[in-house]
Amino acid sequence: MPRSLWLLIIGMVVNVTGSSFLWPLNAIYIHDHLGKSLTTAGFILMLNSAASVAGNLVGGSLFDRFGGYKSILLGIGVALLALFGLTFWNSFTPYAIFLTIAGFGAGIIFPAMYAMSGAVWKEGGRRAFNAIYVAQNFGVAVGAALGGFVADYSFQLIFVANLVMYIIFMFIAFFGYKNIADRGGAQTSILQENPSAGMNKKLKALLILCIGYLLCWGAYVQWQTTIASYTQEINITLTQYSLLWTVNGAMIVLGQPVLKVFLNRFGRSLKSQMVLGMLIFVVAFIVAANSGSFSGFLAGMIILTAGEMLIWPAVPTIASELAPKGREGFYQGIVNSTATGGRMIGPLLGGILVDLYGMSMLFMILIGLFVISIGTTVIYDRGIKRLEHSVSR
Repeated sequence: MPRSLWLLIIGMVVNVTGSSFLWPLNAIYIHDHLGKSLTTAGFILMLNSAASVAGNLVGGSLFDRFGGYKSILLGIGVALLALFGLTFWNSFTPYAIFLTIAGFGAGIIFPAMYAMSGAVWKEGGRRAFNAIYVAQNFGVAVGAALGGFVADYSFQLIFVANLVMYIIFMFIAFFGYKNIADRGGAQTSILQENPSAGMNKKLKALLILCIGYLLCWGAYVQWQTTIASYTQEINITLTQYSLLWTVNGAMIVLGQPVLKVFLNRFGRSLKSQMVLGMLIFVVAFIVAANSGSFSGFLAGMIILTAGEMLIWPAVPTIASELAPKGREGFYQGIVNSTATGGRMIGPLLGGILVDLYGMSMLFMILIGLFVISIGTTVIYDRGIKRLEHSVSR
């Protein structure tokens, strides 16, 4: 991998480690320390996610206009101001405001990071995006684990730790990303392409693909919400439940050599890779639906992780391949906002389904969502293929 990609990987680890000090504990802080209801906590977290969606779209467009360096620094600046506010003013109203602003700032950063990764190692294909995906998960594992220890000592230090990590990330970006070449900036070459044919077909293809991506994320997030609550009802301890996510993170980081061998031998295309991952998701949810013990959910998590390792890095890779020159950031913004949107609406959808119909119906509907996702993945590029066929004739 090129040195510039390693700098992006290091920055991503520091960025996500910092944010992971706080995000797993947001609901606990709002409910237990600020004395608000879980409904209120959920609403505040929804505002944070909605702001991240907006940040993703803005960040992608900023990348295309000004380049990755300026976009990332702007996102860091917005997030730093919010985190500074959180550190010193964290009663309920300031907390809600600053958390929402922090979500917007963080949202600006991610599409620029992904777009730059694809630009600096274009020949690496999916490997560039897989590296960023692994860096994210490593940061989540480290930050969430350290956050628990820090919170036990003092919750106030959580805000300080988050702020310090973002300051470190700012220095990495300021000194490390300035000379990284990317394909962003104020480019006009897209106006010289055929906007009425190829560009529109590619954008339509990405949107169709992202329908399935949204549904997959909406189902996946149930493991952090409705399925998490269900495990408590069947007497699986919090320690055991936390171990499931430890296994998830460890598999993603340590399983990369196995994944590489598998993809080299069987990964014929990104589409087939995604379809296989969705089928694995179906198996994971079937196992979870029929589990009544920790061992069953552990098996389900192992299967689930294998599926996400195939799907999550593939979508930004496809977006990079589809993106016309000068629109790389916008396309990555769509992908990131789709994932955030799935994480935002998934808990609400799952909670309503469980309250009205119970866990069994939830699992059936989630499996149905994966079937729809497989369908959208299979057909997303048909319009492009038809256009290529008509041009070649």
